[in-house]
Amino acid sequence: MASAGVLIGAGLVACGTDAKFVNGQGEEEPPESIASISVGPEDGTEKAPVSTEIDIEVTDGELSEVVLQSAEGDTVEGRMRADGSSWVPTSPLSYDTTYTATVTALDEFEIPEVQETTFSTMSSPSNRVWGSLWNGSEYEYGQAVPIMLDFDRSFSVPEEERANVERRLFVESDPAQPGAWHWFSGNHLEYRPKDYWQPGTVITVRFGLGGLPLGGDLYGETDINSTIKIGADARVVEVDNSTKTMTAKKNGEVVKTMPVSLGKASTPSYYGTMVVMEKLEETVFDTTNEPGCDGKEDGENCYITDIEWAQRLTWSGQFIHSAPWSVGDQGVRNVSHGCINASPSDSEWIFNFTRIGDPVVVTGTEVPLPYGDGFTAWDLTWEDFLAGSYLPPPDTTTSEQN
Repeated sequence: MASAGVLIGAGLVACGTDAKFVNGQGEEEPPESIASISVGPEDGTEKAPVSTEIDIEVTDGELSEVVLQSAEGDTVEGRMRADGSSWVPTSPLSYDTTYTATVTALDEFEIPEVQETTFSTMSSPSNRVWGSLWNGSEYEYGQAVPIMLDFDRSFSVPEEERANVERRLFVESDPAQPGAWHWFSGNHLEYRPKDYWQPGTVITVRFGLGGLPLGGDLYGETDINSTIKIGADARVVEVDNSTKTMTAKKNGEVVKTMPVSLGKASTPSYYGTMVVMEKLEETVFDTTNEPGCDGKEDGENCYITDIEWAQRLTWSGQFIHSAPWSVGDQGVRNVSHGCINASPSDSEWIFNFTRIGDPVVVTGTEVPLPYGDGFTAWDLTWEDFLAGSYLPPPDTTTSEQN
């Protein structure tokens, strides 16, 4: 009976947090974790893209650590996605290299569970596609600038690959403003938050395109990294056809109102939310190659004219610019070829007021801004903009971003 009491006592101890498990040789064994881990790529995978992420799913526990090392012992830096679905290396992996991912999770008793997977990457492909970031890092943009990615013009990302491409386009902002991508075509897409960027926002961009499969045995050429800055104040230009005026606002306050002349009935200005795309102190407008001009000047619709203080609003050629010839019409009637005409002094003033990326909102004209004619991300409602993405909409109630 005494020995039975010892056994019961031992059993009672085993239910406590200081449990010690003893094997048949009298040696202590660590308790088994109740956590389980699923890791990808599958162990033994060969020819993995160098854009590979470590897929992780933990049940009955919490992720504790991810270590990715090459066979040579080099450790790869990376971090988890905000949604916890995978661990993302901070740069493309190396071609023709074997890696081992070691993933550790802790259960509710902080007992570790470890899972490993070993895989090798593909050889360097010969067919690669370049991507480019339109936004530069040496300029402070206006609050309506979209983040823009372009692929080679001769290439269009297949629809079945677009969600995968979007998942590799990392955009973080400080302060956090979750946003989404919109595909205007198979090789041009734009990113924006729900509302204009907040003044002073700093945007960190990483396009993880290096080695990314793009369909048809094509792969991304390289990653793109940049930091983009938004100006410290919110500026907007409002143009009202009913009053023939252009109003500049800064942080919601009117700074200046100027008379303008817009497009005449045969060549009306577009209405909608446009964005300053380009600023040219001096340029030349040449319309002689447009339909009906046959390379000749006729003084009305077909002309070659020196222009000052030009700010591009559309690809098709609508600008804000100086028009000394129409000063008498400004504020009274529309006489332009579609542009917003202002006096030389007002044009210079508004040129110096705006930044590339500032919104220009035109109201009251006859023709809507065509989809994709310029930076038209903000001319779409948030719902329509989201419809151009291949991923679920972002959670705009949280600060987390991929």
